[in-house]
Amino acid sequence: MKKIISMIGLFCISIAILSGCSTEQNNYTEKNYTADSSQIQTIEIDTADRKIDIELSDDNQIYIDYFESEKEFYNITVSDDRTLTMSYDTNKQWTDYIGFNAPLQTRTIRVRIPQALLSSLTIKTTNEDVTLPSLTVTDSVSIYVNNGNIQFDTLDAGNTISLETKNGNINGTILGSYDDFTIESFAKSGENSLPESKEGGNKTLKVYTNNGDIQMDIKQ
Repeated sequence: MKKIISMIGLFCISIAILSGCSTEQNNYTEKNYTADSSQIQTIEIDTADRKIDIELSDDNQIYIDYFESEKEFYNITVSDDRTLTMSYDTNKQWTDYIGFNAPLQTRTIRVRIPQALLSSLTIKTTNEDVTLPSLTVTDSVSIYVNNGNIQFDTLDAGNTISLETKNGNINGTILGSYDDFTIESFAKSGENSLPESKEGGNKTLKVYTNNGDIQMDIKQ
């Protein structure tokens, strides 16, 4: 029994040492990306452990401010069909996941986009929130967050709005009237201000949360 306790103690000490080492090795540098919105129709962001703040730009440029390290970085590409894709990549070892998270500032992606010039916006992230301003896109908005919230002022999309969280809330206002939308919504282990099912609209609104609340309005 004493031998087992000693081994557990040594293991805990080793973990603590590795934890201290891992936090010192991951230094972050701020990066900036700029694109002319006339060259971009769609933005797709697929990341992990990052907060996503969408804001409006005051010109026709798209700006992305983010942080990278030697172990955590992003691939940003623009396809022939004018889709800007930002995807997270890492070469972390298992010891790098021990210890405290990096400061939230270095784990925040700030995206500034012009109003009503995008066709579609797609966002996926984990363990942090997604926030949006009053935003209009001509086609669709799709947001998925695992272990975080979706918070927005007003969303207006020409065809489809799809919002989903696990262990998080969804809050905001959809621009339009109930007659505009075919609605599917469900809040497992939470409250839901939307009807779970409604047909007849020429637009689609899908909202789901597992272990969270849906607090949304539809207003003209």
